[in-house]
Amino acid sequence: MKEIDLRSDTVTRPTKGMLQAIMSAEVGDDVYKEDPTINKLEKKLADMFGKDEALFFPTGSMANQAAIKLHTQPGEQLICDKWAHVYNYEGGGVSFNSGVSCKLVDGDRGMITAAQVEENINPPDFYHSPLTTLVCLENTTNKGGGACYDLEEIKKIRQVCNTHKLGLHLDGARLFNALVKKNEDPKDYGKLFDTISVCLSKGLGTPMGSVLIGDKRLMKNAIRVRKVLGGGMRQVGFMAAAGIYALDNHLEQLAKDNQRASEIAEVLKTMNYIGKVEPVETNIVIFYLEKAENEDEFMKQLSENNIRISNMGQGKLRIVTHLDYSEEMHNHFIDTLRQVTF
Repeated sequence: MKEIDLRSDTVTRPTKGMLQAIMSAEVGDDVYKEDPTINKLEKKLADMFGKDEALFFPTGSMANQAAIKLHTQPGEQLICDKWAHVYNYEGGGVSFNSGVSCKLVDGDRGMITAAQVEENINPPDFYHSPLTTLVCLENTTNKGGGACYDLEEIKKIRQVCNTHKLGLHLDGARLFNALVKKNEDPKDYGKLFDTISVCLSKGLGTPMGSVLIGDKRLMKNAIRVRKVLGGGMRQVGFMAAAGIYALDNHLEQLAKDNQRASEIAEVLKTMNYIGKVEPVETNIVIFYLEKAENEDEFMKQLSENNIRISNMGQGKLRIVTHLDYSEEMHNHFIDTLRQVTF
């Protein structure tokens, strides 16, 4: 059996069709905005979400960091969940790149409510505290196990942002998993958020790339910020071709990824060595062993069966299904889970 790597959906490799698209891409110099395939991808995503503009970035972290820079000034503060990717997994970039602090909210599986946003806004006339200017949401949530926001709650958060004149950014690294799961229209998100970052190298399976999508008033400076962050690229249309191919051919696969994750969760719940399985909505399964001291042995038995998953620390184990995880692998993995012994 080929190695089964379920650490993340970032481990995928291009399909044959994607490789053909990459090899035949028409390219130019994107720093001059002369790469036709990049321009095509950016327009495709801007239109998909009903926004004015889009800009390709090499990574999701850079796209998020650029968005925060566009929304804020040094010394200000953004509101996000305590598990947010922009706080936990972007190298302290919020403070380093933008000079901004984070007000962390104790949400539910990485999701915060409109009421929580309201109560965490600093009074704008109280000059002792940072000025709150931005709210960052994440959908689906990474550390929250792929949880999906209720669109109605996002609408309420938008209303709070409007009332207090706050920007609203979406870290949509796995937004397509949520859209497929809940059968939602990307344009509904475009109406609610000022900026949205979407990742092409997770569920959609491209080698690299994220795209920042937003309103013209913010995006007019996005290319300058990308340059400052070191994100200017040349003939990157090869990667844009992979993104276009993925958007045209891989969205349906996300439903399979979501379903297989649910099936894994159901099997885990029946195992006596499992202590807890978090609710599963999309392609991430987070679970805990009954006895934390068995973690090393558990990971060893998986490794002996050519299976890799993530240990996130504090007893939290993670499985992420993806494009390269086949039905044959799925059956082998489930059989292995049933055979684990301590």
